[in-house]
Amino acid sequence: MPHADSSLVPDEIQTKAQFWSHVYTQLEPLLDGQRNWVSNLANASSLIYNALLAFRTHFGPDPGRSVNWCGFYIDSACFPKSADSNVEGSRLLLGPFCGKPACQFINVTPGKARGVCADAFMHAKTKLVPDVDSYPGHIACDGETKSEIVCPLLNGNQVLGVLDLDCLAIGGFDEDDQKGLERITELVVTACDW
Repeated sequence: MPHADSSLVPDEIQTKAQFWSHVYTQLEPLLDGQRNWVSNLANASSLIYNALLAFRTHFGPDPGRSVNWCGFYIDSACFPKSADSNVEGSRLLLGPFCGKPACQFINVTPGKARGVCADAFMHAKTKLVPDVDSYPGHIACDGETKSEIVCPLLNGNQVLGVLDLDCLAIGGFDEDDQKGLERITELVVTACDW
């Protein structure tokens, strides 16, 4: 099967639980034999993004309810420091993603951090936000985004980064999405050399 076909969603898949199980089984072979985190996160974000666009049962036929961003932010501590780096504090750096251009970094320094991604990273816990406009400190990379879910990438007690998904509709994500995405982040973390 061509790699691009992994984002196809069979008609018999009707529930979110079925959908996320399907995405998981499609992602496993894409990650098999590859330990590079850049390659794996690129394929994971593309698969999730395109499968969600294809899964009309999830968002309905209205394109105004679809996912508009899916990608990763990675802890800057995972990268070697450059000689000219004068950045104070900790940051999440933009990683592989699908969607419109996004924030290059997110501050996660205690006392200065804000936003859904920073909160998920700092608390090592998924943040499910039905209405981003009511979330204190929300960072709007795309003003059209109405809801968001962010799952931390956990390697034991270490948080490596986050998986972030945005939706054009209020209430675009729920607990079924959270369960499915948390399972996918576990797969991605174990499939990569960090």
